[in-house]
Amino acid sequence: MQSVTAAAQGPWYGALTRTQWRTLAAANLGWMFDGYETFALILTVAVALRQLLDPSQFGEIPAYAGSIIAITLLGWGIGGIVGGVLADYLGRRRTMILSILAYSLMTGLSALAWDWLSFAGLRFLVGIAIGSEWATGASITAEVWPDHARGKAAGLMQCGLGIGFFLASFLWLFVGALGPGAWRYMFVIGVVPALFALWVRVGIPESPPWETTNARRRAAIERQRSGAALGAEEQALARFTFVDLFVEPEIRRRAILAFLLSLTTTLAWWGISTWVPQYIGSVAMKAGLPPQQWASYAGMTYNLGAILGYASFGFLADRFGRKPVTMLFFALALALTPVLFLWTEGLTLLLIVAAINGYFSLGQYSWMPVWLPELFPTRVRATGIAFVFNAPRFIAFIGPLIAGKLIVGFGGFGYAATIVATIYVLGLAAAPFLPETRGRPLPA
Repeated sequence: MQSVTAAAQGPWYGALTRTQWRTLAAANLGWMFDGYETFALILTVAVALRQLLDPSQFGEIPAYAGSIIAITLLGWGIGGIVGGVLADYLGRRRTMILSILAYSLMTGLSALAWDWLSFAGLRFLVGIAIGSEWATGASITAEVWPDHARGKAAGLMQCGLGIGFFLASFLWLFVGALGPGAWRYMFVIGVVPALFALWVRVGIPESPPWETTNARRRAAIERQRSGAALGAEEQALARFTFVDLFVEPEIRRRAILAFLLSLTTTLAWWGISTWVPQYIGSVAMKAGLPPQQWASYAGMTYNLGAILGYASFGFLADRFGRKPVTMLFFALALALTPVLFLWTEGLTLLLIVAAINGYFSLGQYSWMPVWLPELFPTRVRATGIAFVFNAPRFIAFIGPLIAGKLIVGFGGFGYAATIVATIYVLGLAAAPFLPETRGRPLPA
């Protein structure tokens, strides 16, 4: 009621506190540097493999690149689920800090690879380190911000990913000219700004809803150890969160349906979007233009569209609802994939279409921080959204593998991307069965 009153009395941001804004900034920055590191891999993987592979293997670089990306994705899935569970037990703030420290160390180590296998192994460790970043940021932002502005905060948090992607593309425009080892510099650069995010996070408080639930959880576990009979609510609190996620029918149903939506977004991104810079770079190379430069241009324009999509999704979802906006973004991402990869000619027009495509294909990621925290109670919120966000990677990691093989098989990107894009049909089929949560309080 308080958030509704505040929204009615003035602009949506009028009653927000300094702590709420600082929490959002911390979540955004952490996700931004994860985005930088992720897109740095996408931009540099082909260059890195030219240094790490024998020249006789250069024809198979798309397949090797798909393997590297897939291994990173697999590590991300493992680390993400573990991080979500830790956030429900250790707290949002503490887990966020630990994830930043691990990310900084592993990102620096990935620059030391000496062959493709060592690169793959180090990328797996990077994936584990950055995996827990998103769930903790999304949880604490949702729990600190008021009901009427929660979707907007989630979209603004998700912008960090696009800003990180854009930053990586911009830096690669200059760093890429520094020679065969330039890819190593990109990963070293990613370590330093992460320490700033760590500094910001040290200054934010813990989530009050988590602190309340954690106190109740501790009391329930203590009663269980003493042999006291527990009520249904206490039993739920005492259960291991990952088990609790699948015990109650309604929570289990929401987790499975949301998993299908997340699988759609995740597989499409890693199986299609990751190839956009390389695709436009290949078109530029055929035109006699520098491919790395045009790959950077593509990354920047694609992610400018994505940043607008991330941010506006939250505002649209607060205005029209989570469900219809999510389905709209899925449908238009499906329609625009062949437009970008098959039907658009000319480099300038390709950049324009890439920006529009990025608005929907990347911007749709905001459905997760907007909608997911509203589907799960506080006791399993981080575990639930971490499962939904990360578990699809155990399936979606085959997307880059399949796409890499299809690109080699078809001799180009267009048909491979269009085939992978059919996954959007799965999301369109599952979304109608999730509840609409716009404007409702978070489940306690």
